[in-house]
Amino acid sequence: MVSLTAEEKRLQEARDRKVHWKRWGPYLSDRQWGTVREDYSATGSAWDYFPHEQARSRAYRWGEDGIAGICDRYQRLCFAIALWNGEDSILKERLFGLTGNEGNHGEDVKEYYFYLDNTPTHSYMKCLYKYPHRAFPYSQLIEENRRRSRQELEFELLDTGIFNEDRYFDIFVEYAKNSTDDILIQISVINRGQEAKTLHLLPTLWFRNTWTWNGKQDKPSLKEVSSDISTIEAFHSNLGKRWLYCQKATEILFIENETNHEKLFGVSNTSRYVKDGINDYIVHEQKAAVNPNQIGTKAAAHYILNVGAGETKIVQLRLTNELCLTPFGDEFNNIFATRQREADEFYQRITPFSLPEDMRTVQRQAFAGMLWSKQYYQFTIDEWINGDPAEPSPPNERKQGRNNEWIHLNNEDILSMPDKWEYPYYCAWDLAFHTIPLAMIDPDFAKEQLILLTREWYMHPNGQIPAYEWAFSDVNPPVHAWAAWRVYKIEQKMYGRADKHFLERVFQKLLLNFTWWVNRKDVEGKNVFQGGFLGLDNIGVFDRSKELPTGGHIDQSDGTSWMGMYCLNMLAIALELAQSNSNYEDIATKFFEHFLYIADAMNHIGDEGTELWDEKDGFYYDVLHLPNNHNLTLKVRSLVGLIPLFAVETLEPDTLAALPNFKTRLEWFITNRPKLRQNVACMETRGVGARRLLAIVNRDKLRCILQKMLDETEFLSEYGIRSVSKYHADNPYVFHANNSEYRVDYEPAESNSGLFGGNSNWRGPIWFPVNYLIIESLQKFYHYLGDDFKVECPTGSGKYINLWEVACELSQRLIKIFINNEAGNRPVFGGMQKFQTDPHWHDLILFNEYFHGDNGAGIGASHQTGWTGLVAKLIQQVGEYSGENQPGDMKKSQVKSVAM
Repeated sequence: MVSLTAEEKRLQEARDRKVHWKRWGPYLSDRQWGTVREDYSATGSAWDYFPHEQARSRAYRWGEDGIAGICDRYQRLCFAIALWNGEDSILKERLFGLTGNEGNHGEDVKEYYFYLDNTPTHSYMKCLYKYPHRAFPYSQLIEENRRRSRQELEFELLDTGIFNEDRYFDIFVEYAKNSTDDILIQISVINRGQEAKTLHLLPTLWFRNTWTWNGKQDKPSLKEVSSDISTIEAFHSNLGKRWLYCQKATEILFIENETNHEKLFGVSNTSRYVKDGINDYIVHEQKAAVNPNQIGTKAAAHYILNVGAGETKIVQLRLTNELCLTPFGDEFNNIFATRQREADEFYQRITPFSLPEDMRTVQRQAFAGMLWSKQYYQFTIDEWINGDPAEPSPPNERKQGRNNEWIHLNNEDILSMPDKWEYPYYCAWDLAFHTIPLAMIDPDFAKEQLILLTREWYMHPNGQIPAYEWAFSDVNPPVHAWAAWRVYKIEQKMYGRADKHFLERVFQKLLLNFTWWVNRKDVEGKNVFQGGFLGLDNIGVFDRSKELPTGGHIDQSDGTSWMGMYCLNMLAIALELAQSNSNYEDIATKFFEHFLYIADAMNHIGDEGTELWDEKDGFYYDVLHLPNNHNLTLKVRSLVGLIPLFAVETLEPDTLAALPNFKTRLEWFITNRPKLRQNVACMETRGVGARRLLAIVNRDKLRCILQKMLDETEFLSEYGIRSVSKYHADNPYVFHANNSEYRVDYEPAESNSGLFGGNSNWRGPIWFPVNYLIIESLQKFYHYLGDDFKVECPTGSGKYINLWEVACELSQRLIKIFINNEAGNRPVFGGMQKFQTDPHWHDLILFNEYFHGDNGAGIGASHQTGWTGLVAKLIQQVGEYSGENQPGDMKKSQVKSVAM
């Protein structure tokens, strides 16, 4: 038996609740200002109500933010770094970016920071922040981006010239745990410039303000204690005592984490020493702004570092629950070295296959981004709407405003964020994709995330899963069951654990969610679903979440296909559970039959013969139902027509043999419901390995769809599958209604339209989550159709390959976004020459929200490792199934799990 690595042992101890290794982690947000949680306005204008300008002076109600920070899992005590270069107008305490109203393509962080390493228990973490020598160009970034139109590129921080001549600091922040509550901190400051420069470094410790709002919470305290080493003692009634040892600090500054009411609102402060006091002390030399008695709820160790050209200065700190006589020295350095080595051993265990070093670097940073994107998230809708006892009452409009129907929602957990700056809140379908790479390294955390969203303090009593903070009632694609099944299979394959308790637990709650979908999103009761925007934002000619300008409703090819996929995911789970509990055979039969009805409806709706499948084009489209009972096919070639591929599942002969009641019912349907199965992928023909296939798309339709999907003049990019066909570059889809024009053009980068907020674009770019599902679906079709079913790839090339090889080709194209090409460039960096040519930038990977449909450049949120982190899973598959490990050479047991 292979011995566990040190990190695996820590995970085992955490799983068994013997040692709480995850008590502390990177749970601090990158942005708390400008969020819905902190918005107490009547109009719901979150970006304007709590702007960046107020963040340094105003206490947050629901969370905290900082740079490269950590906190305990209930965010009582926080630690992060603050910086001042002697030029900035404010202390750099948090990451800056533009709100949706300021950016020409929506909200966007305007900083350069990189998550370089992390382990699941956060035993070792490493982050890098690049801080310019000159004054940060806050006003220039706002004014120039506001001036630019949607048709122009965003104005980025590099475009200001602030990093010219390498006039900046590289600031590496590393953490190593000696024990669950003994955290070693090392900050390395490197001057990349050609001349010496002074940096004010302020490692900051503070308590989240929990005492102001209801007047009932005990106020914690920080104070300086006498010692040979500068030391801050922290006391919290629940957390107990902690000490922050600060090696060779110039001084320690104390204030209160409380709002500067006098500055912001012109009324008296409750405390003399307020949240922006350290800022005023450092930047404006206001000595009276900090507490001379060395007590407070926020404190910073002040280091004045004179860093020569190319020089590195190192500062060490230690946050611990034990008094230390010698907190630094050889022991400190040895612990760091040990944790770094253990991190290397752990990730080698995760991906032991032969891989190019560049590819391994991308995977390691993808995992790091996934783990750094954990965040403490608290939001109680009832308290948010009605206000706090010690604070002024919120405006009455809030009771009928945003999220008022989610009064039950009471969240306070560590959750996986899409992007801790741009999307510092959970999103249901994003999170489902996050759990796939997370399951590879920490299946317990992945399962916890999926369970949480089905708990009664998240899920609505009617069965709806909350979508995201801006509108919990919006509808995301129903991928929760898919994620639960995949996480179950990944853990089973990688760790040998089949957690049926988890599977059954999530399945029971998803029965409620499935019922909600059926009752709320099938307008005419014909197994054709509407759903709304379904996470694809502006992919359609109309905003599908709003009332249509034509009236009527849209039967959605994607909405119906997602439900077909949902049925098959629930069927797969039910069949697994039925292996040990025969009662689940009945439930499996229910989902099998429901799938047949949905699949039939996809291809033949009702007596009028309206179809989502267009026989002439060989493609699926949405159908607009007008009030006069006239139906119109919306011929937009988009992912909407590819999503039917996702509804596919193979049934293994061993499974059917073990479940005779289900098999009998299946065979009865095949024999006695010919009309239901006539438009469904054949159930009678036994495929490779005597498997059975359930799919919306049959062989002929599959060939038609793949002909367009694999055409480089349509969907197939050098870097994956585009969200809208390039066909629409020369042939835009145009629709006229009420004297207005509605259109869809091929837009490979940012959107030119303000539709659905305007900060997202599903009209041409490449998105990782749907590409991942395409790859997985092709693998499933391959398992049934085998080597004999081949398609031309690319279309028109004369090269015919099987579907497994198509899936591999798409995987390689997606991975190619991040790795060096023949010219030594990474496509993800696009035209950013600093990243392409500078060795201090080139290997720092950004995991963007989506990617340019033609050149692979990263677009949108720059740290959305969340679902773009799926590249880590693709890289693992490349290593596992390359060379001699092709599926055709595998044993039967291996083939079953090849897509896992």
